[in-house]
Amino acid sequence: MRRISDIAGMRGSTLIELVTAMVLTGILAAAAAVFLRLPIAGYYDVARRTALTDIADLAVRRFSRDVQTALPNSVRVAGACTGLTTCYLEYLEVRTGGRYRVEPSGGATQCPAGAGTYTDALQVGSADTCFRSLGPVPNLAAIVAGGAGDYLVAYNLGPGFAGADAYAGGPATGGNKSRITAVTAGAGPNPEDRIDFQSLAFPLASPDSRFHVVSGPVTYACDPVAQTLTRHWGYAISAAQATPPAGGSSALLATGVTGCSFTYNANVVAQRNGVAAIRLELTQADPSGMAERVTIFSQVHVSNVP
Repeated sequence: MRRISDIAGMRGSTLIELVTAMVLTGILAAAAAVFLRLPIAGYYDVARRTALTDIADLAVRRFSRDVQTALPNSVRVAGACTGLTTCYLEYLEVRTGGRYRVEPSGGATQCPAGAGTYTDALQVGSADTCFRSLGPVPNLAAIVAGGAGDYLVAYNLGPGFAGADAYAGGPATGGNKSRITAVTAGAGPNPEDRIDFQSLAFPLASPDSRFHVVSGPVTYACDPVAQTLTRHWGYAISAAQATPPAGGSSALLATGVTGCSFTYNANVVAQRNGVAAIRLELTQADPSGMAERVTIFSQVHVSNVP
């Protein structure tokens, strides 16, 4: 048991001392807040602007990557495209391609052709249903054959060229495109793949014997009123550009779009190279209600060599 003298010698904090300590701590905290407020606000500002920039950059990168897969001379733009009105850019997406035979290989019978003959070359100008490629076709297994499958397109020159416009005739076989019905991988050390398609007399031959396999149309729709950038695909080919496309699938690429426009110049270099451009502006309000904007502009090279 402690003695009374020991207890009397113990001393604690008084109420005045506690209040004084609390007041001093509050003063120091208030002083520190003055210096910390701007760095903390700056951190959140940078995080918000970084997220906004990432959204815009990702959307523009996706657009750039997609447009580079466009069928030559298939990019087209519709809408006023003032930056404050709805704007549409459409193209036909190429899945793969290669070169077709223009002369028979001299080997075993491969494909029925026009004029009562049998050959493994593509018979331009007469009805044909199949040919063999010169060398293996890249990504042959990805080709969708039959029904609502992929299209075979040869020598596409675009709108205004009779028999050389893949948009003409809509989704039906005709002009310079035909539905693919089957694909068969070649064998041996130098394989030549076989491509079967609905009967068609291709009107024009490609100077370089090129063909493209098209999966279908793709549209980028920018709507500053709804503040969205949307990608559409899986709908039917149409001779007239649909604004917006009907049916198919769509994916929202960006929101907060307050300005957007597409432009396309098909004849940058000797009618063989085009340039598609996108200008995208995203807006987001900060905690004080002030609008912060990020604007990205990008140009994409488009090959128009058919």
